[in-house]
Amino acid sequence: MDAAAALAARGRPLARPNPAVGAIVVNAGRVVGRGWTRAGGRPHAEAEALEQAGDAAAGATVYVTLEPCAHTSTRGPSCTSLLLAAKPARVAIGVTDPDPRTAGSGIAALRAAGIEAEIVPTAAATASLSGYLLRMHQRRPHTTLKLATSLDGKIALPDGSSRWITGPEARAHGHLERSRVDAILVGGETLRADSPRLDVRLPGLHARSPQRFVLTRGKAPDGWQRVAEAAAPDAFGTAQHLMIEGGAGAAAAFLAADRVDRLLLYRAPVVIGDGRPCVGDIGLGSLGEAHGRWRLADRRLLGSDTLDVYERTR
Repeated sequence: MDAAAALAARGRPLARPNPAVGAIVVNAGRVVGRGWTRAGGRPHAEAEALEQAGDAAAGATVYVTLEPCAHTSTRGPSCTSLLLAAKPARVAIGVTDPDPRTAGSGIAALRAAGIEAEIVPTAAATASLSGYLLRMHQRRPHTTLKLATSLDGKIALPDGSSRWITGPEARAHGHLERSRVDAILVGGETLRADSPRLDVRLPGLHARSPQRFVLTRGKAPDGWQRVAEAAAPDAFGTAQHLMIEGGAGAAAAFLAADRVDRLLLYRAPVVIGDGRPCVGDIGLGSLGEAHGRWRLADRRLLGSDTLDVYERTR
């Protein structure tokens, strides 16, 4: 299941508006088919894996991160119908689909046909679908806040100069993270001061540049979409993954609204002193309220810089 979740990551973000799903077909201890959701949502992961497996899918075990779709579509047969025709012995499913068009009916159809259908939840499978699940349940994307700071938590000199605090390796990693989200956001002040492009500038990944949003009560310029409030439902449409890139006001607004699920903290080995802080006031009443909210998920060196990845504990 974790291997299927790793495959699913290849579908982000081009699978939108569909979830990025991974599937693996195993027969007699051998992988005979693999698939992940392709650009535009088709083919689905199960369809690709079953086509690759061919006749070897009969009697096999299919691992799929999300319950196979069971609703009819003009774009092709449902994955449940494809599985019924392939006749595997077992389908292991990471997450039940909250889409009301499926929502358990795929599992029920498989079981009715004598195919063992079992929920096998793993942290990796759930994490791979985090954006889809949040959009379905809470009408918002999974949100990453990126902060690139000095050791003393500054993002710029007092005059606003900020290029470059971090080195080329950290900046390249930031572009890789951009390529994995549907939407990217800055605050109105950052947009006016820096005119950021917010595109992906890595070879071969230019097509993965995310949709640009600005947090402002004013009007968004051409090529941008406006978000008035951090907690506004459906503000990002069908986007499943959002990255917040700046500045301190936008970071504070999303943290105060408890809309940040993941922190990317890039720290350069420099001390700035009197500079601009990375986050504004988030409305904490006491230090006690700040503790227990974040869990360190990863730490690595990127050139001379350090990246810490934190996940929100809920």
